[in-house]
Amino acid sequence: MHNHYAANTRQHLRVWLKLLKTSGNIEAVLRERLKRECGTTLPRFDVMAALDHHPAGLRMTELSEFLMVSNGNVTGIVNRLAEDGLVERTQDSQDRRAQMVCLSPKGNTEFQHLAKLHAQWIDNIMQPLNVEQSDTLMALLEQLTEPEVSP
Repeated sequence: MHNHYAANTRQHLRVWLKLLKTSGNIEAVLRERLKRECGTTLPRFDVMAALDHHPAGLRMTELSEFLMVSNGNVTGIVNRLAEDGLVERTQDSQDRRAQMVCLSPKGNTEFQHLAKLHAQWIDNIMQPLNVEQSDTLMALLEQLTEPEVSP
């Protein structure tokens, strides 16, 4: 790191890099385990998790916004999930041009299995932290949840 930054800025940059690296490492472990042990992908899991969180279903645009990805990405994943019988699409009663997507009974069963494994994997990854450390980390990260964007 360049010495022309103030000490606190250098430390903030190191923390940011550590957050990125740690998040990337955890995501890589989850991607690999989902692929190897379950034959699925993290994006499919994420879509199913979002739909599990919204049992009444979501419009495709709402699903994209919830996942913070493009409509095109979500459409491809939803199409494949529908082909596999894991999601159902219905016409939105409020807007006939829009489709609602929800987990099918088969998708719900599949997701509950995946979610249980996912929780076990996360618990294993976080095992080095005790409850107090987890609470402290959560509180610290909460302070960074909505960073201000300045011009």
